Amino acid sequence: MIQNNDHNPNPDPEPVPEAKNRRHVRRRRCLIAIGVVIFLIMLLFIVLLILVLTVFKAKQPKTQLVSATLDGISPRISFPVVRIQLNITLNLQILVENPNHASFKHGSGQSILLYQGEQVGDVEIYPGNIPGRRSTTIPSRLTLQVDKVASETLHLVQDILAGQLAMDTRTRIPGRVTFLGLIRKHVVAISDCHFVIAVPEMKVRSQECKERTKF
Repeated sequence: MIQNNDHNPNPDPEPVPEAKNRRHVRRRRCLIAIGVVIFLIMLLFIVLLILVLTVFKAKQPKTQLVSATLDGISPRISFPVVRIQLNITLNLQILVENPNHASFKHGSGQSILLYQGEQVGDVEIYPGNIPGRRSTTIPSRLTLQVDKVASETLHLVQDILAGQLAMDTRTRIPGRVTFLGLIRKHVVAISDCHFVIAVPEMKVRSQECKERTKF
């Protein structure tokens, strides 16, 4: 009698060490993927930080008085009682240069006219927007307030008779520089200009401007 030893063998269970090895590989791949994501996020943050500190660093807008002309001038001097009647309108062309790579949106500004250190006129500068690395010219008309010059009548007469009239303008333009639509930096562009008007030609003979910015 022949004994039949044939039977349907059951598959051997997966060895435990091989299963653990596969789980270890999957975990290592997940850790590598997470590490790559964290590295990319850190790299992006570093790049943005470098851009903010260099390319996107807020630079001061520059303002300059590029042109000044006079309209409606009719000085009258009578003697022996000195009486001066003036009707002066000063047309200013203020150049605002935006050296930033981002746009500079400025609000309402102000330019005041000074004579002998006293304010004798002012004008409002309307809001606007200056694209990055561009400049724009802002026109403004400033009327001299004659009544405020009364205390400096003697100096005014001396300047007119000497053929030149020295005055100053102080311009203040607040605004905001925006980078990538997210980063905002508030700035105030300030310009102080001293100019000399030739009399009787009534043209700007010379001018000197100093600019500064408050962040």
